[in-house]
Order: sequence, then C-alpha cells, then structure tokens
Amino acid sequence: MNAPASPISKHYFLVRRLHSLSGIVPVGLFLFPHLFTNSSIMWGRWTSPTATEPPVVRGIEMFQEEVNFIHSVPFLFLIELFGIWLPLAFHAVFGVVFAMQAKVNVQHYGYQDNWRYLWQRITGYVAFAFIFLHISSLRWGWTYGGAFPTFDPHHAASTTAEHFQKGSMGAAMAIIYLVSVLAIVFHFANGLWTAGITWGLTVSVPAMRRWGQVCASIGVVLATAAVLAVYGFTTLDIATAKEVESRRTDVAPASLEAPQPPAPSAIGE
Repeated sequence: MNAPASPISKHYFLVRRLHSLSGIVPVGLFLFPHLFTNSSIMWGRWTSPTATEPPVVRGIEMFQEEVNFIHSVPFLFLIELFGIWLPLAFHAVFGVVFAMQAKVNVQHYGYQDNWRYLWQRITGYVAFAFIFLHISSLRWGWTYGGAFPTFDPHHAASTTAEHFQKGSMGAAMAIIYLVSVLAIVFHFANGLWTAGITWGLTVSVPAMRRWGQVCASIGVVLATAAVLAVYGFTTLDIATAKEVESRRTDVAPASLEAPQPPAPSAIGE
C-alpha cells in the first residue's frame, strides 16, 4: 500500500511556483533599493557636491537622507513584515526543503547547468544565515558578543561604519559582508534566470541565452552596488561621519522619535 502523499507533493506545482515568485517579488526586488541606498555612501559623493563640502561629506549626507526617507514611510513595520520577512521566511524554508530533496550530480555530469544549480544551493544557505545575522544585528540590536555593532538610524553613516570597523571580528567583517552579499546577488540573478524556465517564459535555447544575458547584467549592477557599499563603510572615517551628523538639524525624521513639546525659550526659533 502506498504511503499518502505529503501536502507539498500534492501541490508541488503550485508551491514550486510560489517559491520562485517569492524570491523575485518582493524579496528579490528589495535588493535594488537596499543596495543602492547603502551604496549612496559612495555615489552620493559624486552627485552635485557643493564647493564648500568635500565629496565624503556629501556621501554621508546622502546616505542619511536615504535612511530618513525609508524610516518616514508610513506603516514601515507592516511593509517589512508582509513584504519582506514573511516572504523571505517562506522562500528560505521551502528552498531548504527543495534543496534537500534534490541530488547534485556534478561528479558525474559536470555540465554548466549542474554547477549553476550547486552554487544556487550553496549561495542559498549562505544567504539564509547572513540575512538572519544582518537583520538581527542591525534591526533587532543583537550584537553577538560585540561581533556585530548595532545600527542607529539617527546616525546612519557613523554607526554603519562602526558596524564594519569596530566589531570584534575586525577586518574580517568586510570580507564576510562582501562574500555574503555577492552570494545573495548570484542567488537572485541565477534564480531570476531559472524562474523564466519555471514559469515557461523561456522555453527555447535562444530565449534562455538572451534572458541569461539580461540576468547577468542585473547581477553585475547589483554586485557593483554591493562592492561600493562595503568599500564605502569600511574606509569611512567614523569621526568625520559623526561630525557631519552632529551638524544636521534633520538627522531623524518625525516618525523615528516621539514629538517633544518645545521649551518656552525655543518657541519661534
């Protein structure tokens, strides 16, 4: 007598496509604003620096403006919960399930697609571990014994630089971030390519090749943003960042702190 089919087996076609979709929308698309916001510490230096400010100051201010905008978005927690964390958890859990069910055969068939699938699994595990560490340290304040200094959105550039430079792991933090984020970029770009096959959008070899070129280009753009972000915060002078932040009058948007009634002497200033 055959054993009853599991719920996943009974709805494998649907679950597989939902898993593919959750890796693209909204989780994958979140990579674009996230990496470009973080890389603004570098590209912000090249966007209309004033004659009286060095480029590094403009980069610090640009990054703070980007962070302020994100934290001023209404219902940010709900957007993160239903738009990022829950889809990410769904994608991660079923990704592990599918990876454990599959067999890697690169030892016998060293084809490009087999190696691509192997690296998709490896980068998926790296992404799962790194994203948890990243969110738990920067959003929840877990320092892991001082290895991951926390993030303060009121002083975004200086605390992000401290996250890279002042942790107990030293320079290894930059290496961990660079390897992990590049792994995530590969996982997304390669997953984007396989999604075309999963959804039946690229059924011919020429279509797969063209779509592969598009996905590779997307991967290069995201990887460039990742490298800029890691380099920018690893080399940023923390004292300079704190000085720039201390001069700002709009470091934190209203949504980040409870409004305080002005002192009598401050009214009208």
